[in-house]
Amino acid sequence: MVIAETLKEGDKAPEFELKDQNGVTVAPNQFRGKRVILYFYPKDDTPGCTKEACSFRDGLETLLKRNTVVLGVSNDDTDSHRRFASKYGLNFKILSDVDKSVSTIYGVYKKKKMYGKEFWGIERSTFIIDERGVITKIFRRVNVDGHFEEIAKYIQESEKAMPTRRKP
Repeated sequence: MVIAETLKEGDKAPEFELKDQNGVTVAPNQFRGKRVILYFYPKDDTPGCTKEACSFRDGLETLLKRNTVVLGVSNDDTDSHRRFASKYGLNFKILSDVDKSVSTIYGVYKKKKMYGKEFWGIERSTFIIDERGVITKIFRRVNVDGHFEEIAKYIQESEKAMPTRRKP
């Protein structure tokens, strides 16, 4: 199986529906009029993924003030997500992509290599989707350290670049 990174900045974000940690169906188009940070991560309750999720948790208030919501996605099931969200007090939706359909469409489900072994999994990636559903920024092969700050800086700079943008 070969997955191409076909999505690029300026493309319309693919639509989908997934269940969140509470079993509620979520679709990005529910958030039209808001910016969406859609981040893909490999596995609940692992060191890097926990650090990344907690950085979004801790910075969520700042993002909400900037008309931005956060959606995390991994291939873990809703029970795993519920435990992960509860354990770390996550205050945003984490979506369950157990059949890997969404991570495949977004081009983040890839062959990876660790300790000489090859396997399929999610490559840590973040997509910023604007109020109209267009991908404005893609961060691939994300390094967890400083990633939230990188996103916050991008959002702040994009707002400065478009001072006349009307809030929906």
